[in-house]
Amino acid sequence: MSTACELSGRENAPSLPLLIGAPSRVVAWRDGRPVTVSTFLAHVCQVAALLPEAGSAVNLCEDRYAFLVAFAALIVRGQTNLLPPSRATHAVDEVMASHAGSYAIGERLLDPSPAGYVCMPVLDDAASSSDPVPAIPADAVVAIGYTSGSTGKPKPNVKTWGSFAASNAGNAGMLVGTIGRAFDVVATVPPQHMYGMEMSVVMPLLSEVSVHSGRPFFPADVATALASMPEPRVLVTTPVHLRALVESGVTLPGLAAFVSATAPMPVELARAAEARFGAPLHEVFGSTETCVFASRRTATDDHWSLYHGVTLHPQPDGTLVDAPQLAEPIALADIVTLHDEGRRFQLRGRNTDLLEIAGKRASLGDLNRRLLDIDGVQDGVLFQLDDADASGIRRIAGLVVAPAMTEQAVMAALRRSMDPVFLPRPLRLVDALPRNETGKLPRGPLLQMLAARG
Repeated sequence: MSTACELSGRENAPSLPLLIGAPSRVVAWRDGRPVTVSTFLAHVCQVAALLPEAGSAVNLCEDRYAFLVAFAALIVRGQTNLLPPSRATHAVDEVMASHAGSYAIGERLLDPSPAGYVCMPVLDDAASSSDPVPAIPADAVVAIGYTSGSTGKPKPNVKTWGSFAASNAGNAGMLVGTIGRAFDVVATVPPQHMYGMEMSVVMPLLSEVSVHSGRPFFPADVATALASMPEPRVLVTTPVHLRALVESGVTLPGLAAFVSATAPMPVELARAAEARFGAPLHEVFGSTETCVFASRRTATDDHWSLYHGVTLHPQPDGTLVDAPQLAEPIALADIVTLHDEGRRFQLRGRNTDLLEIAGKRASLGDLNRRLLDIDGVQDGVLFQLDDADASGIRRIAGLVVAPAMTEQAVMAALRRSMDPVFLPRPLRLVDALPRNETGKLPRGPLLQMLAARG
């Protein structure tokens, strides 16, 4: 067996470093203190020595630095990080059941501790390692990320260390080009999500970037986390979290930029955030299948700019994506039109969003925008039901958060903005939507909520 910080890899396989930078480079900020490369490597070796022999493990760590250490320790041991769509028990159990012999690792001591669970040890801030940085085979499978389940059952997506390095080159290049130098990240998104993985786990390893160890949620906590970091600062967030920041009235320390993903960013919200906090907002475009491959400044540009080396090939039912991080092109359901010799594109919708009812067509995304534009609607979603009604039509259903409105008032407003065949039947008022940690709406909980409301 290899020692704790030696990777048992393939001879002569092309390899890449686990992380870059001198021993004194800051990888993370933990409780207001910097964690250097040498300390991080010591922590990785400490955890790697505790791991059982296995092919894979579910990384359940909630603290971002603990996740980062566990993530790297698993890679060093030649094991794969399993990233369920959530940390809910059923989601974790499903992923572990599909990977025989896997175990889970987390930073909390569970009582009683279930079989196959490893608890992270206490990590000494004074620890240091002079060992060389481990080299990771470029084709080593280091993570399997699962889609959110917003359009059905979560699907696994394999990521190699080489693919992460390639996608990181695009992300870091975009931000460094915008900011002009190295920067420090605070993220409100979980590291298990592929967007959070790219921006707050891979980037601190493979770029001159450091990351805050926490995942602040409330606006005041976001402000505190940013204040504990040196400038220039970048906030990695989502439209849901950004709206809460804008509406809270909180004052944030100086920012170099925002980054947003996981859901479409309303132009009005992007402009309000830029005006309020004095920093550009860059929306990134990608998927669990492809990782990020394009970006735009939403407040000023309707077109997306492709990262270097990325090409798109529009298809009748979507778009074929060819990118440096992909072993072969991947088809997405997004429908685009290309501009500027194919280096920029405009998103026209998704083939899964296109509806045809009674001979009339509409975009589900456009219908949802119309719902959210209603004065008094705080949140809401329209989605097509699985089963057809007595007339053979798959109707639209709606769940809406609008405390000062009635269902009849919401329906009346919708009638003024859309064709009657696309009106939601049923439409139900709810206290809150079942959004996950990144603000997405998995289809299963939506259907359960609709059934519970009768």
